[in-house]
Amino acid sequence: MNSSTSTANGNDNKKFKGDRPPCSPSRVLHLRQIPNDVTEAEVISLGLPFGKVTNLLMLKGKNQAFLEMASEEAAVTMVNYYTSVTPHLRSQPVYIQYSNHRELKTDNLPNQARAQAALQAIGAAQSGSLALSGAPTNEGTVLPGQSPVLRIIIENLFYPVTLEVLHQIFSKFGTVLKIITFTKNNQFQALLQYADPVNAHYARMALDGQNIYNACCTLRIDFSKLTSLNVKYNNDKSRDFTRLDLPTGDGQPSLEPTMAAAFGAPGIISSPYAGAAGFGPAIGFPQATGLSVPAVPGALGPLAITSSVTGRMTIPGAGGIPGNSVLLVTNLNPDLITPHGLFILFGVYGDVHRVKIMFNKKENALVQMADANQAQLAMNHLSGQRLYGKVLRATLSKHQAVQLPREGQEDQGLTKDFSNSPLHRFKKPGSKNFQNIFPPSATLHLSNIPPSVTVDDLKNLFTEAGCSVKAFKFFQKDRKMALIQLGSVEEAIQALIELHNHDLGENHHLRVSFSKSTI
Repeated sequence: MNSSTSTANGNDNKKFKGDRPPCSPSRVLHLRQIPNDVTEAEVISLGLPFGKVTNLLMLKGKNQAFLEMASEEAAVTMVNYYTSVTPHLRSQPVYIQYSNHRELKTDNLPNQARAQAALQAIGAAQSGSLALSGAPTNEGTVLPGQSPVLRIIIENLFYPVTLEVLHQIFSKFGTVLKIITFTKNNQFQALLQYADPVNAHYARMALDGQNIYNACCTLRIDFSKLTSLNVKYNNDKSRDFTRLDLPTGDGQPSLEPTMAAAFGAPGIISSPYAGAAGFGPAIGFPQATGLSVPAVPGALGPLAITSSVTGRMTIPGAGGIPGNSVLLVTNLNPDLITPHGLFILFGVYGDVHRVKIMFNKKENALVQMADANQAQLAMNHLSGQRLYGKVLRATLSKHQAVQLPREGQEDQGLTKDFSNSPLHRFKKPGSKNFQNIFPPSATLHLSNIPPSVTVDDLKNLFTEAGCSVKAFKFFQKDRKMALIQLGSVEEAIQALIELHNHDLGENHHLRVSFSKSTI
C-alpha cells in the first residue's frame, strides 16, 4: 500500500462530520467503533453471511477496520442489512459504510499475518461445511424462498438439551419466534422459527456440526420445508414467544425433577458433572494456526459456552441473567426520551413496573417488566426499531430489579415507579390484549373513540403530533375503533408513545396499539 493510500486510511475518520455525501457502493467497507479486544475472526464474521470475505485491515489504535468482500453486490447486501439491524461486536454497536477504496492492497503491510491466517481458516471451514452440506456455492448468500424455519437434530445426546438451551444459543443470531421439540426415530429434534430467513441462514452456517457440550450433543441443522410453525401450547416441549396467552396443555415435563435439579437454574446451561475435569463444556470451534475461529457472526461474540468453576455455563456477550425481567435499553435519544415514553412503548408488550433513565448516561435506561416472558417479548419486538432517529437496542440486564432513588438522592425525575399505573394492558388474567400483541408497524389500531369524534379530528390529532397520515378507516361494525396508517414504523412508534391515553373528551381516553392489518 503506498503512502498516499495509507494516509487516506488515516483520514477516514474525517468522513463522519456529516458534511460529506455518503460514498458510492464499493466492495471495501469501513467499520468504526470496533472494541479494542476484538479478534480478526469476529470482524470477518460480520461479513460471512453475505458472501466471501477476501481481505481485512485492522486499525486497532483507531478502533476501525476495512473489510473487503468478494463482490460489490455482497457488500451492498451487507450494508443494507446492517442499516436496519445494527451489528454488535462484544455487545457494542459497530458502524459500517462504504469506503473510498475500491480494493485493499495489504501485501507488504506489517501485522497482517493474523488477518490472513483468520481469513484462510474461515475460508477452509466455510468451504468444508458448504461442500458437505451440499449447499450451492454461491458464496453462501441467502437463496430466494429460503425458509426462516430450521430443523435441528441433536446427535450423541449425552446430556438432555432443553428448549431454553436451544433458545439461548439460537437467539444469538436473531429473534427466535417459535420452537417445537420432539423425539422422532429415537432422535431428539427441534423445529425453530426465526423472524427472518437471513437469521436462519446465519445460524445454520455457524452452528451446523458444532457441539453444545464437549464432544457431545452435536447440532445437525437443515432448512425445514415448513415456512411457519403452529404452536398450540407454551410448555417445555413447545413455545411461541409471540403469544404469552397460550395454555400450557398437559405436556409432560421433559426432565425428571431430580435430573432438572442437577441442571441448576433453568436457562443456564449446566454440566451434570459440576467440577469434573475435562467436562468444562464448551462449544468447540475449529482451531487453525493457533487461532480460535468462531464461525459465528461477530455480532454475537463467540458462542463458546464457557464453563465456570461450578460447571455452570453462560454465553459470553449475553451479559444478562436468563429469565430476568429487567431490560437494559441503549442507544436512546437523550433529548427526547422520558420514563413515561418508555413505560408506554414497552407497555405494549407487558406491564412495566419501573423505568430508570441513567443519570450520567441518558441514552441508556433500565426497564423492569412484570415477568421474564414479557421482558423477552418486548426485547424481541423492540430491539432494532428506530425511535427519535436512533436505533434502539434492548438486552437482558444483569440487574434483577430497578432500585428507586433514596430520600434526597438527586435523580431529576429519571426513575419512575409505574407498578400501580391504571394504564397496564395485561393486569387482567386472560385479557384480550394478550391475543393482540403485534410487532411495531406503520398501521395503528385505535379504540375507545367517542361518537362525536370525526375522521378529521383524528387525522388532525396525528398530524399535529408530527405524523404524515397515509390512510384512515373506521371499523364498519364498531365505530369506536379505527385503523390509521402513518408514513413509517418510526412515526407510528412515536405516535403511540405520544397519543396512547390521549383525552378525547366525554371521558374517553384513546387506546393505541400496533395493528397486524394494513389499510
